[in-house]
Amino acid sequence: MTRLLFVVSEDWFFVSHRLHLAQAAIQEGFQVAVLTRISNQLARIEQAGVTVFDWRLERGSRNPLSELSALFGLLRAMRAFRPDVIHAVAMQPVLYATAGGWLTGVNRRVLALSGLGFVFSSSRLRARLLRRPLSAALRLALNGKHTRVILQNPDDCRTLIDAGVARPESVRLVRGSGVDTSVFVPAIKRRATPLIILPARLLWDKGVGEFVTCARAIKAAGVQARFALVGDPDPHNPESVPLAQLHQWVAEGAVEWWGRRADMPAVLAQADLVCLPSYREGLPLALLEAASCGLPIVTFDVPGCREAVEHGKNGFLVPFGDQGMLNDAVARLLADEALRRQFGAAGREKAEREFTRERIAKETLAVWNEALA
Repeated sequence: MTRLLFVVSEDWFFVSHRLHLAQAAIQEGFQVAVLTRISNQLARIEQAGVTVFDWRLERGSRNPLSELSALFGLLRAMRAFRPDVIHAVAMQPVLYATAGGWLTGVNRRVLALSGLGFVFSSSRLRARLLRRPLSAALRLALNGKHTRVILQNPDDCRTLIDAGVARPESVRLVRGSGVDTSVFVPAIKRRATPLIILPARLLWDKGVGEFVTCARAIKAAGVQARFALVGDPDPHNPESVPLAQLHQWVAEGAVEWWGRRADMPAVLAQADLVCLPSYREGLPLALLEAASCGLPIVTFDVPGCREAVEHGKNGFLVPFGDQGMLNDAVARLLADEALRRQFGAAGREKAEREFTRERIAKETLAVWNEALA
């Protein structure tokens, strides 16, 4: 029986983005395990038939002892499970899985980068300083004979190939994590006051500031609407929005803050519009879920986001950083219920056609089999 080990930083992320792939692998005859930080999803993962190894990974850590401890944790899991192939997700797990593979002789690796992350998307000094050494590390990690690199949008593929970080023959495009279209379904809405949500980790580069500015402008124009941030800050990410800032926005009445929610189908059923003015993404699951729920979308025309939205068909793509056009796009949809319904229906069709979990699982299985060949 072929053994597949997922390496993922957080258990909640594994459940929301990769558990269905693990279940598909089990159905195909794989024995599956995951190495991840356990918070509150252990029972759910084990009930799916996946072996779990707890991982004390400190995301964003610059402590060499913490890094060494995380590497040893990975090596212990690999020696206990003896995987035939590793599937690592996101930058830090990708680098750890590569090092662990070298040290244990596991050379069949599928390395999935869900977007290029803070180092490649931010203009901050720290990001610019890290970009060159990280590119060098990725160049070593991504180019093994039996290594396949999964990227979620064509822009990221071009970026890594043009920079010489990844070879074209190693790169595979798998568009997103897949959405369960049987759970994320359109809802009937009969509310006097429309609700606009931003469903994401509360990071500046998710466009949280732009969303709040839009909310202020819409309300100042006398439009009756509610704006809600659905997510939590991420203290391990340098772009995290401070708690004090969130409380200030709520106190002034600009937005509501709902926190991270496990019941996203119910949350989306309450919404009339999703606005995610992110700076760069892989292919955000939040937008795929919104489309599947028949919600119109407003987002920036940037890598990843433009994969989920066809401008003027299921939403609006706004030029990056154009706050005025962002405000206008949201205002136009709020003023036109028929257009919201039209965009929502087109989004649902797009989700069913392009982004189902079944399709993504089939494409990912093909990549695993390539790495194993």
